[in-house]
Amino acid sequence: MKFSELVQTLGEAATCNSLNTNKDCDPEITGLAAVDEASAGTLSYVEGAKFAAEVGKTKASALILPQEETLQLQAQERGIAWIATSQPRLLFAQAIALFYHPFRPAPEIHPTAVIHPSVYLGNHLYIGAHVVIQAGAKIGDGVCIHPNVVIYPEVEIGDRTVLHANCTINERTRIGADCVIHSGAVIGAEGFGFVPTATGWFKMEQSGYTVLEDGVEVGCNSTIDRPAVGETRIGRNTKIDNLVQIGHGCQVGANCAIAAQVGLAGGVKVGNQVILGGQVGIANQVKVGDKAIAGAKAGIHHDVEPGTIVSGLPAVPHKLFLKASAIYTRLPEMYQSLKQIQRLLSDK
Repeated sequence: MKFSELVQTLGEAATCNSLNTNKDCDPEITGLAAVDEASAGTLSYVEGAKFAAEVGKTKASALILPQEETLQLQAQERGIAWIATSQPRLLFAQAIALFYHPFRPAPEIHPTAVIHPSVYLGNHLYIGAHVVIQAGAKIGDGVCIHPNVVIYPEVEIGDRTVLHANCTINERTRIGADCVIHSGAVIGAEGFGFVPTATGWFKMEQSGYTVLEDGVEVGCNSTIDRPAVGETRIGRNTKIDNLVQIGHGCQVGANCAIAAQVGLAGGVKVGNQVILGGQVGIANQVKVGDKAIAGAKAGIHHDVEPGTIVSGLPAVPHKLFLKASAIYTRLPEMYQSLKQIQRLLSDK
């Protein structure tokens, strides 16, 4: 489609020069690409002034730019069509949705699927090959269940949720509407509950529930455990990356983002709009306040106040972490200075 048509479809009211009749200002857009990999006919985006060099050399036919006049003039001088917005990455994501639609099979129930007669099935379902749905489960309207998914007894799956191939949904799990569970994920498996005794470990049965509210996404090979009692709950619209472990009894708020290889021990409470970077580890019963951010590999052993940014192991306020990191590189030099001081003192 023409760039002007794409802008109109997106409904973006930001400043743009794409409506000019000059063909150089209204190119045909056939795809999207990263700014440093773009070619003629593609649309790309730039987030800020630090990418100014890319505007000068990209081969993209059109760009989504921030509200920075220097970048806009640079694009215009090169004959690149552009649109300016306060959120270039968001607008680019919306543009991708115009060109790419995830695979969604037509409604059907494959003849090899094994579905217990007591299962409630909604309308317009896709249930793939070798799916197993056990007694008493409830599957909402428009749900898509890809091959080899196993759903345990009494599980509830909300409308339009997608379960990708080879994920497992254990008993006492309730998944809301518009959720996505990716391949290899295990939702509602029993938590790691063992009580030490004089003769060994006594297994504490995990009789609680796992609840995923509407709009939750869970990445490949992630696990969310059910607790001994009560519930493990993931709040609305929270996004969980691959290889994440969420322990029994955790409470994660709404609109959080949890990156790959994060580990939450049992009973952790995470507020709303929290961001946890890759490989963050949070110890038992710790509370993380609303809108807190933990940098990659942070080890959190104590409560984190709302809005705080922490980094390091053990985690400390991010500004303190940066100061300590700067000193760390000077430790060999400082050690040599200390030895010299010790020698001088011992000679007196």
